[in-house]
Amino acid sequence: MNYMRLRNKFKPIPLLISFFIIVAIIIAIVSVEEFYEGIKGAIMLIIFADPEIMEVALRSIYISGTATAFAIIWSIPAGLIIGMGEFVGKSFAKGIFNALLGIPTVALGLVLYLLMSSSGPLGFLNLFINPLGIAVGQAILITPMMISFTISAIEAIEPGIEDLAKTLGASEVETAFAVLKESTPGVTLAIMGSFNRAIAELGIAYMIGQNVGGSTRVLTTAIAMETTRGEISLSLALAAILLAIVLSINLLTNLLQRRFQ
Repeated sequence: MNYMRLRNKFKPIPLLISFFIIVAIIIAIVSVEEFYEGIKGAIMLIIFADPEIMEVALRSIYISGTATAFAIIWSIPAGLIIGMGEFVGKSFAKGIFNALLGIPTVALGLVLYLLMSSSGPLGFLNLFINPLGIAVGQAILITPMMISFTISAIEAIEPGIEDLAKTLGASEVETAFAVLKESTPGVTLAIMGSFNRAIAELGIAYMIGQNVGGSTRVLTTAIAMETTRGEISLSLALAAILLAIVLSINLLTNLLQRRFQ
């Protein structure tokens, strides 16, 4: 999968289409009056900056931003090494990371729950029911995505750039930085896409954070909880904020890519 195909996946238009499809499904399921009242209530909650909504939204951004920062530390170097290297098993390594792109968040959440719970082998780290624990889990989740996209971005640049850097006497580290600079649009896509993947997931956030109000409740877990309670207005407000964050990241990514082109 080349860089252009990866980039097209994160265009904002499909996201808008998905949003309208979701709205159409909601209208088909609930009555028009109930949907109207829910939308009206959601707009009022957002306009008046309901403290509960703002707290959950900011916590979601903080946790997923932290997870993305963690993943950058090891994913970008790993993507550079695999993308620039020529070694036995390279195709196998790429295949592993590509296969892990679709790992169910609930399955990973279960594994992390068994590891991080008080009775688990990592219980002494106190990551269970902790925002940091959610961030660590999300970082693990998005690592395959960030590595795969980085590899694709590295392999999409002109091969002569690496050779030119080495010809000019650049060290291996300097060559890697030169290649990374040339692949900035693709790496940016990897980072932004990974953040969107993290902030939109539910399984890890719920199983590790346990949806504790004022501590580990994030947008996805709050949406699920309020929907089961029948709080349609609050659910729609939270969903609108989540979609706005994801859409804003996609728009920012496209703007940055155009600037680098």
